[in-house]
Amino acid sequence: MKTEEKKIVEGLIRTIPDFPEKGIVFRDITTALKDKKGLNIVIKDFTERYKDKGIDYVLGADARGFIFGAAIAYNIGAGFVPARKVGKLPAETVKIEYELEYGKNSIEIHKDSFKKGDKVLIVDDLLATGGTAAAMVKLVEMLGASIYELAFMIELEDLKGRDVLKGYEVYSQLQY
Repeated sequence: MKTEEKKIVEGLIRTIPDFPEKGIVFRDITTALKDKKGLNIVIKDFTERYKDKGIDYVLGADARGFIFGAAIAYNIGAGFVPARKVGKLPAETVKIEYELEYGKNSIEIHKDSFKKGDKVLIVDDLLATGGTAAAMVKLVEMLGASIYELAFMIELEDLKGRDVLKGYEVYSQLQY
């Protein structure tokens, strides 16, 4: 993302202290998403980075990863796969439990989402501790596909999520 564009998007992020728990500083992207220029900058940057890379699928994390993932997939000519909270998908799934910055969670995808040799881009809004992203990596690899890269709008560097993803390419548009 160009420096000028980065400043515009950073200026649109709302910071909310003590949410969802005391001691957590929440970076609210909804203010950037509702802004036409901000949303356009974010999606355009991701699209330019991933077009013509031979990516077969974009895997988006429930729920804000859906916002970016579907738009990126459409723009680069890939399929979109949702990684959902448990119990939200109707067909046979593969599931994994993981640690969050403030608790535990589980995520699942349909068992037929990927096949051996598929190239997958993983997308979410935020990289914090890396728990969600690492779980998504495991789900993709359980099905025999490979990870092209992991992409995030925001990375909270102090929480060292990138360290959990060592061995994989990680891209974040904004760092805090």
